[in-house]
Amino acid sequence: MNEPLNPRQQQALDFIAAWTAAEGRPPTLREIAAGLGLEQHSSAQRLVEALARKGWIERSDRHRGLRLLQANETMPNRTIARPALLQLPLVGRVAAGAPILSDAHIDAVYAVDAALFRPRPHFLLRVEGESMTGAGICDGDFIAVHRTPVADEGRIVVARVEDEITVKRLRREGECFRLDAENPAYTPIFVDPRRETFAIEGLYVGTIRRGSPP
Repeated sequence: MNEPLNPRQQQALDFIAAWTAAEGRPPTLREIAAGLGLEQHSSAQRLVEALARKGWIERSDRHRGLRLLQANETMPNRTIARPALLQLPLVGRVAAGAPILSDAHIDAVYAVDAALFRPRPHFLLRVEGESMTGAGICDGDFIAVHRTPVADEGRIVVARVEDEITVKRLRREGECFRLDAENPAYTPIFVDPRRETFAIEGLYVGTIRRGSPP
């Protein structure tokens, strides 16, 4: 029988299952670390070793050498519960003045484990630029976004300023807003909603880093 998992190990197992279902191949250690918000891929390695030791996955030395163990003739007692998957649209470039989830902006749809992010994400957005690297959000990352028109001060948001979409940390200054980068090379964006168009499109709830080497 498989040994029970603690919550963090279960989260790792669910992530591996969701990634494998969506991509048709298992994730690397770096992809697991990024998906779970771990600072070091050695932490992901320890989780993977625990899953293998407890009989939930098999490992090999080859690239992407993880395999989920499911019930079959040779291992009837090894089972894995498939996680609930969300079908999230990936938003590409957003046309000026158009709704962010317009069909014209959807580049692809990805299956993502529903347990990975809280609150529930409604779409993915591809990050362009290095302004949020201090928050672990890098150029080319996919961020998961919870659709909402409001957000508490200090939260990272997807905001629309005039005809531009940006990912920044939200601050309030009286009746105005300041959108702070997480990179000292970038200056804050000051917004007066009485004079320019401003809207919060959603709340950042997590990062998916794809295509990293092992």
